[in-house]
Amino acid sequence: MEKQAEKQAELHRSKMLALSLFGAAAALFVITLFLPPTWTVGLLKAFAEAAMVGALADWFAVVALFRRIPIPFVSRHTEIIPKNKVKIADNLALFVREKFLDTESIVALIRRHDPAKVAADWLVLPQNAARLGDYLVKMAAWALDFVEDAAVQRFIGKAVHGLIGSIDFSQSAGMMLEGLTHNRRHQELLNEGIGQLSHLLENEETQLYLAQGIVDWLREDYAFIEKMLPTDAIGRKGAEVAVRMASNILTRVSEDPDHPLRQRFDTYTAEFVGRLKVDPAFLAKGEEIKRYLIEDDTLNGYLKSIWGDLKTWLKNDLHSADSVLRQRIVASGAWVGKTLAEDPLLRQSLNEQMESAARGVAPEFAAFLTAHIADTVKKWDDKEMSDQIELNIGKDLQFIRINGTIVGGMIGVILYLLAQLPALLQ
Repeated sequence: MEKQAEKQAELHRSKMLALSLFGAAAALFVITLFLPPTWTVGLLKAFAEAAMVGALADWFAVVALFRRIPIPFVSRHTEIIPKNKVKIADNLALFVREKFLDTESIVALIRRHDPAKVAADWLVLPQNAARLGDYLVKMAAWALDFVEDAAVQRFIGKAVHGLIGSIDFSQSAGMMLEGLTHNRRHQELLNEGIGQLSHLLENEETQLYLAQGIVDWLREDYAFIEKMLPTDAIGRKGAEVAVRMASNILTRVSEDPDHPLRQRFDTYTAEFVGRLKVDPAFLAKGEEIKRYLIEDDTLNGYLKSIWGDLKTWLKNDLHSADSVLRQRIVASGAWVGKTLAEDPLLRQSLNEQMESAARGVAPEFAAFLTAHIADTVKKWDDKEMSDQIELNIGKDLQFIRINGTIVGGMIGVILYLLAQLPALLQ
């Protein structure tokens, strides 16, 4: 507002100066009318006449740009700027597009300034990396306050529910097991099970448990025999025999890769994987699991709490003097600057990518911006547009009037001297 008032004051002063010179020329002309018709008076009168003509002609030229001058046969060629607003808008937009926003000019600008190197030189300075961290932290804090919590929670819940809904648990389990059993890798699981079972059978507590089981069986089902025979010894011996037989079977299975038990395990595994993919019972169970997860209050409550907990942590960290995020941003900025500064090929690649992006984006951006400029100018009020142009360049235009007055007067003097030249030569 102050700058506009200053421009208006300067424009007023320029107009008053031009008007004053015209007034001085008119006053000189009036004075010469009452003086004796001497050679000098004639010279002054010629100067005054020509100065007034120049002042009035240039006043007309300047004013005709902005306003209508009601002079017959001439008025239609006045008010030039308001009448040609649409043409001015289109030509201004075209000028900006051709001189500033054409693709080759933007590409040349990128090549001339090497933005990748500029960014590297800027980021490599610690104070600049710290400044970048401060700016990004402020933006992140502002974004957190701006974001609506309920909307984010709904988005997280919807995304997770959508992910769960898109998963076919039965098919996925089948494919996972199919991958795990490829090249008979499931046999490793059987080997581990055999090893664990062998260790369990070798355990003394297991053997005692088996022996006691045999004794309890005899007491319950054969009480008469249990009273006649040494059941404790029978139990221990029976446990030893059972463990030895089981260990022998496990050893044969472990040592024989083609053991019938292994083949049956292959068959069962393949059948089970196939059933997981197509069996309606398994498919229904998968759908049941999905419905349970989607409708589970605990899971949904946890999903809602995720954003709250994350936001609280982020806000506390961002407002902390030793913010972890700020430290990471600063370190990342410094690393990017150092990497760019040390790797000319990377800088060249980035610049080439920017050039490629400019070639792709510049035409559309130029079309959008020039259309915006043209539409904006066309929407301006005619008088407001004229006033704004006059306010910004009117001061310089007033010097046309001033110069017209002075130059006109000088031309009048020259013409007067030329008219008097024959008399002076006699």
